[in-house]
Amino acid sequence: MTGLIRTNSENPDFKALTDKLDDELCRIYNTKKEDFEEYNRIVGLNTVLLAYSESHLAACGCFKILNENTIELKRMYVEPDFRGRGIASALVAEIEKWALELGYNTAFLETGKGQPQAIALYKKLGYKPVTDPILAVSDYSVCMQKDLKS
Repeated sequence: MTGLIRTNSENPDFKALTDKLDDELCRIYNTKKEDFEEYNRIVGLNTVLLAYSESHLAACGCFKILNENTIELKRMYVEPDFRGRGIASALVAEIEKWALELGYNTAFLETGKGQPQAIALYKKLGYKPVTDPILAVSDYSVCMQKDLKS
């Protein structure tokens, strides 16, 4: 991986990758984009991360603030040609570092039961399953959390 850049949700590379993410999620869960649009819409966010490999756009992720202590990882996606190279782990590590810089101590995320590779990655990175009926979007959801200070 060549580099990570901090940017915002208006970045066209972020928009391009999140469109691909939405397509992939629709394929996995046999849904339509509009089914989850209200949960997946990211606008006006200044905590977006993009990963590049040489000059190629490879991955994205971002976080939003849930409360005074907690951020939520959102819109994590790695292009298929770049999977298995540690890019997702690097993205998560940089997001956690950024959140700590801003004074947040906990990271929360929601992924789907149809994404076992994502669940395994988050567990490997120290995220623990939690039950959160308020934040869980659907029965497809797996919610996980990590203490960033540990």
